[in-house]
Amino acid sequence: MPPSKRVHSASSVKLTDELPLNRVYRRIILRDYGKPIYKASSLLALLATLEGCIKGYDSLHNAGLLYRDILINNLIINEDEKNPLWTSFLIDLDLAIKEPREGTLGVKELTGTRAFMVISVLLGEPYSFMHDLELFFWVLFWICIHYDGPYKSGVVPRFEKWIYVDAEELASLKKGVISDEDDFLKIAENNFTPYYSSLTPWANKVRRRMFPNGQRWQKPNAGLYSSFKEILREAQKDENVVE
Repeated sequence: MPPSKRVHSASSVKLTDELPLNRVYRRIILRDYGKPIYKASSLLALLATLEGCIKGYDSLHNAGLLYRDILINNLIINEDEKNPLWTSFLIDLDLAIKEPREGTLGVKELTGTRAFMVISVLLGEPYSFMHDLELFFWVLFWICIHYDGPYKSGVVPRFEKWIYVDAEELASLKKGVISDEDDFLKIAENNFTPYYSSLTPWANKVRRRMFPNGQRWQKPNAGLYSSFKEILREAQKDENVVE
């Protein structure tokens, strides 16, 4: 007869009257420690968070890392009065890399969230900490044109194309935003939401510091850390920065 197709257990374990071991149920309880920067409860809170995140990035860079993915969902504000230890911080270091040694070519990979990519990287230049600093400017700009308060967002057709156009076209579009001061102020006047309109002069100050004479930066400048934080601290003292 052909062999039976029924599976026979080869186990030597015998059935017994012993009760099975008790199962242990476990739960992992998570707690939110913050929310994205664009949900800040006030303009002052947003400015303080941006300053704190730049300070945090400075520490990250001093540890030898390039972040490469600074965007509105990765800058976190914590307004929980019961847990005031971390008022602002960075998350999601999936794209972070070790900074190349001085004198090496660096990384030319086109990575990150397209709408926030910086001009030089879009044009194929190696990545630098200066690009991470430029990302903070584009985060501020994006928030000012898309959010009219902590929970009110809108679509701005002119800038939605930043999400899908090719790299070279996006670089040209962004250069059109930052190259001329009068043009930038006009863009802000027409596109910053009423809630963020009082940040126009401060966004322009960051633009001028990041893009001298409306041009892409040519040399790395570690002094920009202090400059950006100083501008943001001054903005927090401005009586015209209204809620």
